[in-house]
Amino acid sequence: MARKQKRIYLFEEGKAEMRMLLGNKGANLAEMTNLGLPVPPGFTITTEVCREYYRNGGKLPEGLMDEVRQYMTKVEKKVGRKFGDPENPLLVSVRSGAPASMPGMMDTILNLGLNDQTVQGLIKQTNDERFAYDAYRRFVQMFGDIVMGVDREEFEHILNELKARRAKELGKDPKEVRDTDLTTEDLKEAVQRFKALIRERTGRDFPDDPWQQLEMAIEAVFKSWNNPRAISYRRINNIPHDLGTAVNVQTMVFGNMGWDSGTGVGFTRDPATGKPGLYADYLPNAQGEDVVAGIRTPMDIQWLAQNMPNIYEELLSYAKRLEEHYKDMQDIEFTVEKGKLYILQTRTGKRTGIAAIRIAVDMVHEGLITPDDAVLMVDARLLEQLLYPQFEEAALKQAKRIAKGIAASPGAAAGRVVFTSDDAVEWAKRGERVILVRHMTSPDDIEGMHAAQGILTSEGGRTSHAAVVARAMGKTCVVGCRDIFIDYANKQFTVNGTVVKEGDYISIDGTNGVVYLGDVPVVPSEIIRVITGEMKPEESELYRYYAEFMSWVDERRKLGVQANADKPEEARLARLLGAEGIGLARTEHMFFAPERLPYFQQLILADDPKEREEAMAKILPFQREDFYGLLKEMDGLPVIIRLLDPPLHEFLPHTEQEARELAERLGKPFEEIWAKTVRLHEHNPMLGHRGCRLGVTFPEIYRMQVRAIMEAACQLKKEGYNPKPKIEIPLVGHVNELIVTRRDAEEVAEQVIAETGVRVDYMIGTMIEVPRACITADQIAKFADFFSFGTNDLTQTVFGFSRDDVEGKFMADYLEEVPGKEGTPILKANPFEVLDREGVGELMRICVQKARSVKPDLEIGICGEHGGEPNSVWFCHEIGLNYVSCSAFRIPVARLAAAQAAVREKKEAEKKAAARRRRKEVVEIRD
Repeated sequence: MARKQKRIYLFEEGKAEMRMLLGNKGANLAEMTNLGLPVPPGFTITTEVCREYYRNGGKLPEGLMDEVRQYMTKVEKKVGRKFGDPENPLLVSVRSGAPASMPGMMDTILNLGLNDQTVQGLIKQTNDERFAYDAYRRFVQMFGDIVMGVDREEFEHILNELKARRAKELGKDPKEVRDTDLTTEDLKEAVQRFKALIRERTGRDFPDDPWQQLEMAIEAVFKSWNNPRAISYRRINNIPHDLGTAVNVQTMVFGNMGWDSGTGVGFTRDPATGKPGLYADYLPNAQGEDVVAGIRTPMDIQWLAQNMPNIYEELLSYAKRLEEHYKDMQDIEFTVEKGKLYILQTRTGKRTGIAAIRIAVDMVHEGLITPDDAVLMVDARLLEQLLYPQFEEAALKQAKRIAKGIAASPGAAAGRVVFTSDDAVEWAKRGERVILVRHMTSPDDIEGMHAAQGILTSEGGRTSHAAVVARAMGKTCVVGCRDIFIDYANKQFTVNGTVVKEGDYISIDGTNGVVYLGDVPVVPSEIIRVITGEMKPEESELYRYYAEFMSWVDERRKLGVQANADKPEEARLARLLGAEGIGLARTEHMFFAPERLPYFQQLILADDPKEREEAMAKILPFQREDFYGLLKEMDGLPVIIRLLDPPLHEFLPHTEQEARELAERLGKPFEEIWAKTVRLHEHNPMLGHRGCRLGVTFPEIYRMQVRAIMEAACQLKKEGYNPKPKIEIPLVGHVNELIVTRRDAEEVAEQVIAETGVRVDYMIGTMIEVPRACITADQIAKFADFFSFGTNDLTQTVFGFSRDDVEGKFMADYLEEVPGKEGTPILKANPFEVLDREGVGELMRICVQKARSVKPDLEIGICGEHGGEPNSVWFCHEIGLNYVSCSAFRIPVARLAAAQAAVREKKEAEKKAAARRRRKEVVEIRD
């Protein structure tokens, strides 16, 4: 008989390695408990129960609450209080905890277990009636919002009415009255009015039975796994939708019991810069949600150091211990209750790219980790942040500074002001740069934050929702800017007499926390300025960290990293960023220049060979100049130049008026030009007359391009350079297409070598971008010197998706849960962003195996957008590719991802070798 799976774990029964089962929060609570840290007792309901909840159609598994009661009894014995007891009540928090950190995306309920009877017991416990009713009103408000679906703003409206009344009594401005100014009687009234509101909005009474409250709260946490903000966060961060969340039920400790109590959130190092030392916010006489949600702007941790030095030193010791245990920077939540410190949570801290590099390098020098560990520690995507622009210094001196807030996420951002998440998304779709301005962000703002250039809030601290999420996204962010007064109704904010309306430009400095009026120009990042020679390396501390870290990266990676670049200046930047060649130069972009397009149109529409020769003679010098520049910039490194790929109609008029203008320019009848344009129009351009098919039917085009490549290369060789051209024939699906086009290319290349008297080594290969090419790769490889996967088009042909169409029409639906089938989206990630391993990837694997069965040393790379996406790069390493190619700014990302793949492979091999040794030892002992 199968053993029943354990559904609930006391904290001391778990450990850090059980993250997939207990969730990130539950696993870390277990680990801290077993380390002996002061963690309030509790238990975790596993992620498997969440998955079972959804399999059951949204019902808690049978018998679960009976087990919850058993485990609650164990917690009661530890704390000496009883859940639901009117004399000596135990109150709990009910928190979510997914295997992957999703800060603020799911739901939490605090102070659970209060009713009109247990609140009296809480008063007896604490001898503080005001505190007890403050906890009660918080609980009713939070439960009413999260569990019973009453809008939080409606509760806030009641609170604001009570504050306005207090303001009148105190002779204060209502905006100056805080929650702490409310009296016990005010709080009692709030509780009754909150309950009446819930009854009015839902038709149900607020549940007084603590066990019913607990059951409803557990179910609400499970439901929050699939709330819109959680789904959006998972989609943006490529977190699988089927993991589920655990539920942590934990004894409440109270930071709102007076000025010897408080709550805080901190990092063991500065998450913006990586500088060592505790970096934290603290709020005396407050609960944790006040800090995290940004409801009150907190104080720096130095307040605690000055006013409660013993607690501060104890916190420092725990921070150091946790960092040494986890060997990474930690994000810690803590509460002080009546002079006693409790640690409520630890997790790996979100950080900026700058901080990630510094933390990794410092920890190696401190002896905490090895360079291998450092390489694995840094999220490769964060390296793009190091290349972010900054404000132009001269322009910044002239800019009007209007406000100062708290620097939360570095960088420079400028854009038009919008006040809602929806507007941010809509304006961004229109191509506008926007800055999202809010009192404070909430998890519901995730899409707007993603769309915005930067975020500005009037409330909150460095660990508020806006700050944490912005850093994770790499968005510039300034929080706690209390100088600004936001008027949502009139879509404007005012600051010291200046009115800024929706659509006005502002600029925000996330490094220094400053807000400027107007659209301040930006300059390249410090890293860019150093590598381009505008700044000396010794002048940049950031560059010194970056250079040392990237030296470890390049020592470890096996995959080469090349660049997608079409212009010499792009190639120059790519090489400075570490590119080892050009993996894709698209020649079609070169034909669209105004001085070239007419000649190319003449070539396409020519009636006879002579006219085509005339047009090609005019285009050839332009192409030769293009290729000369690229090959020169990449001197000594390979340059893959893809011959013309798109269908010819893309270069022809789109309207009759444009056709008339072209006819006049070419001296031909309009009817003739328009008829040819219509005839060449593709009904399905992706699958039509393009790529190597053009080389077969319009051989003059490919022959001209090959001549231009080889003439440029031979000229450079004469000048003492070492050009390495690689001619790529696109969209080959049948070996005969390559045979025909390669024969032409070789013929022209050898002609140029003979004419110039200069021998330049060249290669001719193909781009693999249709399924048939993968399946017949062994045939094609016999006639190819290299393969390059064009995974953009390969993804289109494998899925039958048009990349240009699916984004705005149905891709979002494919990434969401299917109605009635929660937790089962059609796709786990957009296949144009993250390589589809099961379909596209499997074809790539087949292609590599077949091709190398006939040519073991065949060079194979990838040049689609996936070449700069870490998960996709790891896959390329796994199947044995030689290189990846990506846009210039993603080259550091690809370099790091390639190193991570190599280190992981090495560690996996070491684990297997160790396991073999252990098995061998066991056998020897038995013998």
